[in-house]
Amino acid sequence: MKKAYVFPGQGAQFPGMGKDLYDQSEIARSLFKQADDILGFGITGIMFNGSEEDLRQTKVTQPAIFLHSVILAKVMGDRFQPDMVAGHSLGEFSALTAAGALSFEDGLALVFKRAMAMQEACEMNPSTMAAILGASNELVEKVCEEINEVVVPANYNTVGQIVISGSHQGIDLAIVRLKELGAKRALKLSVGGAFHSPLMEPARAKLAKAIEDAPIVQPVCPIYQNVDALPVSDPATIRKNLVAQLTSPVRWTQTSQNMIADGAQQFIEIGPGNVLQGLIKKVDNTVETSSASII
Repeated sequence: MKKAYVFPGQGAQFPGMGKDLYDQSEIARSLFKQADDILGFGITGIMFNGSEEDLRQTKVTQPAIFLHSVILAKVMGDRFQPDMVAGHSLGEFSALTAAGALSFEDGLALVFKRAMAMQEACEMNPSTMAAILGASNELVEKVCEEINEVVVPANYNTVGQIVISGSHQGIDLAIVRLKELGAKRALKLSVGGAFHSPLMEPARAKLAKAIEDAPIVQPVCPIYQNVDALPVSDPATIRKNLVAQLTSPVRWTQTSQNMIADGAQQFIEIGPGNVLQGLIKKVDNTVETSSASII
């Protein structure tokens, strides 16, 4: 039975996240201390004791989710033996680090640079996202193309669930049109900007140099990357796809389908929450899903 480990993205954070790891593992305590030193502020204090509002700060959210996922994988030790990995958006960095393509230090530094670059891009281009339920991929793509504003599919999350991303006006127009054409639900999300859209180009340009300079090596197993949902082990291709990720859609539906087609029968979500398990089950309810545990 092939095991696929999957790593969540932004939105999975919760107050107190990682405290159980810290309390139960010397490895975790050492890595959390290292994280505070790398970032230059006490992210562990915010993770363990901060409010939901504290955790929504971009400079906190992304590294916090990365730390929860990667430290859990490290604490698992020999029990973490993936046949394949994938991560949703930010989770791709967690997956690469857990699978040995990036060191803990380099992975965390990249995630922090990504968070800050995305925050700056959001401030430069005020924008948003919306979830569309009960509409086909083709219909959502067609409506986005027809609107004379920046609006694109951003996350193909599961069958019948797509998130679109773009300018405020573009999102408003798309919501109205998709409802007219029969979408079951179309609702704006409470996010800082239009992630995975052309409006993230300033962040992509800023992050590209850091990714090109980062020492990325071959992971212990293939990673199915967001940009094309295909398995990759080659460091040069991984690097290219990471750069493209910020302005390209997350093809999570296709990733789930391809991993299942390639033999994945057991999906283990490693990190906060269980959102990815639900998305995968909607693609194929016969596969096993579970959350990774400390013990």
